[in-house]
Amino acid sequence: MSRSEQHYDLIVIGGGAAGVFGAITAAEFGTPKILILEKGPEILTKVRISGGGRCNVTHQCFDPKDLVKNYPRGHRNLIGPFHRWQPADTITWFEDHGVKLKTEEDGRMFPTTDDSHTIIDCLTKSANDLGIKWRTHCGVTQLHQSDQTYELFTSTGDHFTARNILVATGGIRSKDARIPAEDLNHDLSVPVPSLFTFKINDTRIHGLQGVSVPHATASTDTHQSEGPLLITHWGLSGPAILKISAWGARDLSQSNYRFSVTINWTGSESLESVLEMFHQHRRDHGVWKISKRSPIVGISKRLWQRMCETSGIVDSTTWSKVTKLQSQTLAKELVQAKFSVDGKSLNKDEFVTCGGVSLDDVQLKSMESKEHTGLYFAGEVLDIDGITGGFNFQAAWTTGRLAGMAVAESTSIQSK
Repeated sequence: MSRSEQHYDLIVIGGGAAGVFGAITAAEFGTPKILILEKGPEILTKVRISGGGRCNVTHQCFDPKDLVKNYPRGHRNLIGPFHRWQPADTITWFEDHGVKLKTEEDGRMFPTTDDSHTIIDCLTKSANDLGIKWRTHCGVTQLHQSDQTYELFTSTGDHFTARNILVATGGIRSKDARIPAEDLNHDLSVPVPSLFTFKINDTRIHGLQGVSVPHATASTDTHQSEGPLLITHWGLSGPAILKISAWGARDLSQSNYRFSVTINWTGSESLESVLEMFHQHRRDHGVWKISKRSPIVGISKRLWQRMCETSGIVDSTTWSKVTKLQSQTLAKELVQAKFSVDGKSLNKDEFVTCGGVSLDDVQLKSMESKEHTGLYFAGEVLDIDGITGGFNFQAAWTTGRLAGMAVAESTSIQSK
């Protein structure tokens, strides 16, 4: 390639949601020559696998003050950016580009096709139509700044220059993801997993994989969360667990993922209210066998029977014959079940990292580095992470959009 073919107005490092959307935005607002460099075999990998292959695009939450409550890291800093680009804007952008979204009961939003390729096709078509180029299997090994130009060296041996750089390398677990920020002396907080499930070896849940409850409460010594809860082969998962793993990411890391979690399978019932419910069943349904059905809505028969077994209640025991000790033990299993956690498991491939470039080092209106003109950050490489439910993608769309608009404004000024 000639020198001119190797020079770009914007090079995006990382072909995930934030990087691609940032590139598209910059092009939409007039930045002419854009290249995306992706070290993996394809762009938009997380988009493809997220939401079980359906892609949880965003969340139906249109008040920035409420929206920021879903970000364990970044919530204080994100109000301004979300005023500039929030879920309503994301929905409009995708609809304007031919993708309709739908809202599920819990507020999560997906394409009506229930297929993540709908989102990928939309983004790649937009990028193609705007003349954006991208290279896969092309990681950045070095990034330098000289005068007003950035120099990049890649794993393929190429040497590129650019007026502007958008770093969107995703979570900073790997050395490759840290290179662009660290090469330009940006401090990165230590990365730890944010969304993960709990490894638990306990006979109370053995053989119950696939059993779920619609609304549970999970509590550790420092954090509490609510939502659906799922029993898996290795322990506990579901939004209630993933949320608490996000809010407690640093604390749980420091404990080496050895801690106790208390589960209220009913969500909000107290020990007293459950005991009162049992008393009423003894009075009104004394001849019923306890293990036949749970008096609590949402507790499946398999889970209820296991709780009865744990409480020493045999199949033939009726409500009129249950002892006070058995009632109290069963009530505690419902609302105060304590489990020992012995490690973590990644939530399939939908991992999120806590840690990244400090938001104090970034101008939040533009996502531009305060130290290096023309250097921008977007997505998970920043010290931003949300709970499960579409919030991490929304942060990617927002930061990518603001960075792309700022790049376009900058290149417009540079070309004059």
